[in-house]
Amino acid sequence: MSTDVLIDLLQIIMLTLTTVVVMLVAGFKREHGLVNVLTTAGLAASLLVFVFVDPVLPLQATELLYFDEYSLFFSALITLGALSVSILAYPYFESHNSHNEEFYILLMTATLGAVVLACSTHFVSFFIGMEMLGVSLYAMIAYPVHAEKSAKFPLEAALKYLIMSGLTSGLMLFGIALIYALTGTMFFNEISPAIEAQDLASSPVIIAAWLMIISAVAFKLSLVPFHIWTPDVYEGAPVPVTAYLATVSKAAMLAVTLRLLLISDAFQYEALMLVLTVMAAASMLLGNLLALLQSNVKRLMAYSSIAHLGYLLIVIIAAASIPGILSVESMGFYVAAYFIMSLGGFAVISAISNSGKELDMISDYQGLFWRNPWLASVMITVLFSLAGIPLTAGFMGKFYVFTNGLQGSLWFLLTMLIIGSAIGLYYYLRIIYAILQQPGKISKQDPAMQAIPFGTHAVLGSMTAIIIYLGVYPMPMINILQSLAAAF
Repeated sequence: MSTDVLIDLLQIIMLTLTTVVVMLVAGFKREHGLVNVLTTAGLAASLLVFVFVDPVLPLQATELLYFDEYSLFFSALITLGALSVSILAYPYFESHNSHNEEFYILLMTATLGAVVLACSTHFVSFFIGMEMLGVSLYAMIAYPVHAEKSAKFPLEAALKYLIMSGLTSGLMLFGIALIYALTGTMFFNEISPAIEAQDLASSPVIIAAWLMIISAVAFKLSLVPFHIWTPDVYEGAPVPVTAYLATVSKAAMLAVTLRLLLISDAFQYEALMLVLTVMAAASMLLGNLLALLQSNVKRLMAYSSIAHLGYLLIVIIAAASIPGILSVESMGFYVAAYFIMSLGGFAVISAISNSGKELDMISDYQGLFWRNPWLASVMITVLFSLAGIPLTAGFMGKFYVFTNGLQGSLWFLLTMLIIGSAIGLYYYLRIIYAILQQPGKISKQDPAMQAIPFGTHAVLGSMTAIIIYLGVYPMPMINILQSLAAAF
């Protein structure tokens, strides 16, 4: 193996080494704080590795992994999310009366799977990465099940995710098998030439295979009608795991999906485009309408994520008729913005929750501004950004989506985007209204009045700063995205 390949694989090697070290330490010494520090340090080292070592890009490092600026951007985003979740997990699980160390092993293996997904240009690495991520998440969701008093119902959430995920994984494998049987290849970039060479473009089997694969992707992204699991799993999972599900899991799947659709020229199939259009419209409308009915913040965020993934689908659909460079740039910005917003929102919930009691009802946030102005300010900033208010990252993200829709002449989807955004504004403002209300009787035992760990403060502060920075001065991020889009 050449030095160039080793340099490009350095981030994956660092994640793997951290996983092994954490596993060995957890096996010989039960110390929650030590394992958390090792995990956090390993993730930080993986994130900073290319600050000191210039990657050799682009490069097909192995048969299954391809490294370029696109995969590097999403790998960095994934590692940042895992790092934030590791920091939030320590105070959350500290009151958990059972062993906590295995959680960090699961976090590392899930992150490794997500990075493999982001670097995939082959169906084998696509499926391996997806299953590494998924299998780890099953256990992460159910992790507090042995606690004397679990905050929610993690086992129920994990079983729902396991059953639905198993079905869709089988569906994806069947679709991949059909494509391989007809084309003889599993490389994304060889699918289209093979189909053209054998004149299979109009074959119903190829179309059925693509629909199976897209159905599995839609499940992972919580798109309607594959969204049924989302609110129950978001509510039942521990808050740090919910944050991971909402950010890392979605970003990894979006990264590989856009690459797959662009490189394989899947946009040529009208049936596939019709299905994507229906899912986008239904996700935007249904996600926002069902969020109106929620009194639980985690369930509200779940339905909100369904709507936001519907917005993102506009960018993917528009890629069929506009230059791929703009689509890659737009999706990169929106994913980064949504990623940061979700981490910030769940960090606030995590700051006032633990494994024995979660404060995730809207009524729990009544008067938060008067009880803890710092947490209230972060939550309000996140909600403004999710609603797309100007001078926030969310506004710039929606601007990108709208621009793609205009250039692609997707008038129906743009109409749904406007309607969905208007509905979303109401339920975000409903939480802000509760936060700004005068509180009732304030107790000294109020979790919002307790000291917050430094690590949680760091996550809250950094996410808030990035949201505002990307909304006020987005050019540095835009320049980065234009560079990686041009090299895609």
